[in-house]
Amino acid sequence: MNLAIMSKKLAVIGGGAAGFFAAINAASKAPDMEVSIYEKSNQLLGKVKVSGGGRCNVTHACFEPKELIKFYPRGSKELLGPFHAFQPGDMFDWFNQRGIALKTEEDNRVFPESNSSQTIIDCFMDEAEKRKVHVHTGKSLINLLQQESKWQVEFSDKTKEIFDFVLIASGSSNTLWNLLEELGHEIIQPVPSLFTFNINDPIIKDLPGVSAPNCTVKIEGTKFAASGPVLITHWGLSGPGILRLSAWAARELASVKYDFIIRINWDNRFTKDTLLELLRDWRTEHSRSAVKAFSAIKVPHRLWCSLLAPYGKLQDTRWADVSNKQLEALADTLTACFIRVQGKSTFKDEFVTAGGVSLKEVDFKTMQSRILPGIYFAGEVMNIDAITGGFNFQAAWTTSYVAATSITKA
Repeated sequence: MNLAIMSKKLAVIGGGAAGFFAAINAASKAPDMEVSIYEKSNQLLGKVKVSGGGRCNVTHACFEPKELIKFYPRGSKELLGPFHAFQPGDMFDWFNQRGIALKTEEDNRVFPESNSSQTIIDCFMDEAEKRKVHVHTGKSLINLLQQESKWQVEFSDKTKEIFDFVLIASGSSNTLWNLLEELGHEIIQPVPSLFTFNINDPIIKDLPGVSAPNCTVKIEGTKFAASGPVLITHWGLSGPGILRLSAWAARELASVKYDFIIRINWDNRFTKDTLLELLRDWRTEHSRSAVKAFSAIKVPHRLWCSLLAPYGKLQDTRWADVSNKQLEALADTLTACFIRVQGKSTFKDEFVTAGGVSLKEVDFKTMQSRILPGIYFAGEVMNIDAITGGFNFQAAWTTSYVAATSITKA
């Protein structure tokens, strides 16, 4: 038996998705390595628990790395290589080997068949126990000191321990970012990603719960636009289309302090010209009906009536009496509705940031720091983030797997 391997020790900082997956895979690939997880709170796998409304959106059914990277506003280029090493198909296999069945929904989001995040949590906890991973809660890293080829880790309880490798999987932790910055790493200033828009506009004021399925939302004066369902809430707009847009434009929206104008096409199957053509035909076919009677586009009736409201008596007018000028104005409103956003709200508990360890300082073949030998990174501690749909978890699984594989070969 190789005594050198027996003596190797790995500290995983962070008891979330990335930390557990890295620890489990390292312990599996190198059974003689001593692997320990250190979580500062008393809660393990917190984001796994709340993801997907408690169902855990583990990944996305996109199996081509060149396509997969398109869902990452930050980190797309760097993740191409790692995704060739471990991608969503590999995550399916990993869970299948452990008796966890996954299902793919219509939008290609992937969940456990049980529809419960507890299934994933139990799997990770069982694997960690089986692989003899030591799990510590209420214990945070407060200092790192290099000692020749090893690292001395000092914890919040003042204990110190020497490790061969330290894997930082702490997510959005200002404490860890500050420490890494002190050790020489560049930290890209974190800003929120995946957030909803706060809006006070009469068009949506009394419509919480109403959703439009085929929207395109553009931020005026920028190149940023996103498509998808938009949900009207008590405080403004949410839904996949809004969350995607917030991710792509995270830095730009922070720079304007979340005060900006959006332009919404409420039914992106149409441009203004094609919708105007539809409305002319609609006027002929429904000449005796009131304009407000039913929607000419694919939006709920309540929203349709609200979009008509600025035109006063038009709602009660028969289609036969609507002028060409009114039709053109209506087509404008439906395909280019301007609304001011004044603020944001974090998307439930699934908080994601844009920012973290500069990607140019990480070797993505190994996930090792280019500045601090023996220090590795996984997950959101780096300047990597994605839109909703299981992509952030996949980045966590992939970077953790690559890091674990590299550590066990080092």
